[in-house]
Amino acid sequence: MSFLEIRKVTKRYGTQTVLNDVSASIDRGEFVCILGPSGCGKTTLLRIIAGLETADAGQVFIDRMECTFLPPSKRDFGIVFQSYALFPNMTVRENIMFGLRQKKEMTQAVREKKVHEMLDLVEMGEHCGKYPRQLSGGQQQRTAIARALALSPSYLLLDEPLSALDAKVRAKLRAEIRALQRKIGITTIMVTHDQEEALTMADRIMVMNRAVIEQVGKPGEIYNKPQTRFVADFIGSMNFYGDGGKTRGIRPEKIRVVGMADDHNVRARVREVEFKGAFTRIYSVALNTADEFFVDVPSDRVDSMKLGRDSTLCLQIPDEHTVCYSIAG
Repeated sequence: MSFLEIRKVTKRYGTQTVLNDVSASIDRGEFVCILGPSGCGKTTLLRIIAGLETADAGQVFIDRMECTFLPPSKRDFGIVFQSYALFPNMTVRENIMFGLRQKKEMTQAVREKKVHEMLDLVEMGEHCGKYPRQLSGGQQQRTAIARALALSPSYLLLDEPLSALDAKVRAKLRAEIRALQRKIGITTIMVTHDQEEALTMADRIMVMNRAVIEQVGKPGEIYNKPQTRFVADFIGSMNFYGDGGKTRGIRPEKIRVVGMADDHNVRARVREVEFKGAFTRIYSVALNTADEFFVDVPSDRVDSMKLGRDSTLCLQIPDEHTVCYSIAG
């Protein structure tokens, strides 16, 4: 069932249109990532959902109630920012307690119980007496999430929550946030420019570009069947080549290196071989068309192929794994 609906939302700053007639629907309990490059409008969309910005046109519905002009305090959400925004003079426990103190109908005993629940939920109990400056980036992020969830909001907004962390901590927290969201079942909307975050965490991804949503779908749909050339190029890696007045695309891992040349294969000259650990990327140029292809092959197989610069190989491009775009797309 649809929990949040965005209908034909437009937002301008002066002469610049940052959201152009954007519509989307998010189901209750879904984890949705709004993905796109810097300046595409994704953070503005999140802020309009939160009520921190007002749309110039269009409507926002939350749980079937129109909230277009409702202030943030009336929207019942939790939010976690890229900077964590923890109070530096408060301990972990006090940061989590902060919002609960505003709930005058709550007894102190109920507040304390809720804080302990949140500390357990994000595994920060042993750090409850520490100040933010004494915490790692990952611990600060857990604290910020616990504070956002303490008031039992209807939905959770995450604005680039992992971008300030190093790669290993980021990967660990991705899994933790996703597991936490599944456990409590809260509707979650996360803004990110990191395709790996979106592909590994989201139930569905909204890919934005230049103030519009270009495609919405499950991670597998977005990756395997990108509807526009921008989505194909932005998510993962994609080969583009000409074919009868059209542009076709194919993922590098879908191209096969084969031993024999025939009418369905492409003969190519190797331009570069790049070792990437588990796989090796082979850059090549088609001999008859000059189209450039890069192919990802398991590294243990490449060792036996004895490929080097200027050697030739045959590439099989399966039709079932190609997507077709107009020249303009």
